[in-house]
Amino acid sequence: MAPLADFQLTRHPANPILSPNSAADWESLVTTNPAAWHDTSSNEVLLLYRAAGNDADHVVHLGLARSKDGVHFTRDSGHPVASPIPFTPDGGCLEDPRIIKIGEWYYVTVASRPFPPGKYWDEPSLATRIHRTFPTHFPVALRQNLTSTHLFLTKDFKSWIRAGRLTDPSLDERDVIIFPEQVGGKWVTIHRPMQWHGSGFPNDQPAIWIAATDDVLGWKQLKLLAKAEQDWELKVGANNPPLKTPHGWLQIYHAVGPDKHYRLGAMLLDLENPFRVTHRTRRSIYEPTAEWETKGLYNGVCFPCGHAVLNGVYHLYYGGGDVVCGLATTPLDDLLQHLLAQPV
Repeated sequence: MAPLADFQLTRHPANPILSPNSAADWESLVTTNPAAWHDTSSNEVLLLYRAAGNDADHVVHLGLARSKDGVHFTRDSGHPVASPIPFTPDGGCLEDPRIIKIGEWYYVTVASRPFPPGKYWDEPSLATRIHRTFPTHFPVALRQNLTSTHLFLTKDFKSWIRAGRLTDPSLDERDVIIFPEQVGGKWVTIHRPMQWHGSGFPNDQPAIWIAATDDVLGWKQLKLLAKAEQDWELKVGANNPPLKTPHGWLQIYHAVGPDKHYRLGAMLLDLENPFRVTHRTRRSIYEPTAEWETKGLYNGVCFPCGHAVLNGVYHLYYGGGDVVCGLATTPLDDLLQHLLAQPV
C-alpha cells in the first residue's frame, strides 16, 4: 500500500465517463454529480445524474445511464427520468441525487429549489434571489429559493412517489443522505445545514450533522458529526451514502478549502453507533487536477454522490467542474487500511 501521505484515489483513464449531449436540449450543458447503485440482479451500475440545458432559467433534471462494467455508460433514454414540477417545492431543479435501495424500492434524496437557480456561475446571487411569486409577508427565508432535500421513491425510475421534504424549509440543506439500512431500528440521516455555523455553534464553518429517527420523514434532532480540522478544509459536507464494511461505515466527504477548490476525505463511523467517528483521513484522498475538473461552470470541483464496489475495487462516481461525470477507483482494502492507520 502507498505511504500514508501519498495515498490518492486513481483517476480513471476513460474520464470523463459522461458528458453533455448536444443532441438533447435538457442535457446539452450539464451532466454531473451522479448517484450510483450496483444492481446485482441485472449486474449493472445505474448512474442517476444531474442534467441541464443552456436555457436562461437553468432548469435541472435527472437523467439515467447504465453500465455493465462500471466504466462505459449508455444513456437510458432520450428524456429525463424526472423533472421539476413548476410551482411546487421542487419546481426549479432536481440536483445531486443519492440512491439507496430497500427491498424493491429505490430511495433517492434530491436537492431542489422552488424556482430555477438561473446561470449561477455568471451571477451567484441569482440562485437565492427573492421571488415575487410568494406573498410579501411570507418569511424571507422561504422566499429566498433556498435548497431543500426531498425524498423520491421509485421501483423503475419511470414512476415516482415524491414522498416529502426531509429538511427544515427555513434552512439551506442539500447534502442529505440516508443510511442504506436502519441502525438499531432507527433511520439514520446525514445533513449539512448551511446556516448552522458561527456564533452559538461548535463549528465555525458549515459542517456535517447526523440524526436518528423512527420516521425518515419526521422531525430530526441533529447532532454535530464532523467539522473542518485540516488546513485544506473549511466548509465540509458528506457525499455518497455510507458503505457498510467490517471496520465501520465508510463515508466520503468533501471539503471546500481556502482556494475554493473541492477536495475529498474519508472517515469511518462506528457500525453500531454511527454518531461516533472512529477514523478520519488527515490529508485529502482526491483533488481536482484534470482540466475538466479545474475549468467548468464552477472551477475546481470533484463532487461525488455515489459509489459501487466491483470485484473488490471501490468505484467513486463524481461530478467534475459542475459539468461532467468522472470516476476514481482504488482497491477497497487499500482505502480501508489507509483509514485504519488514522484513528481519531
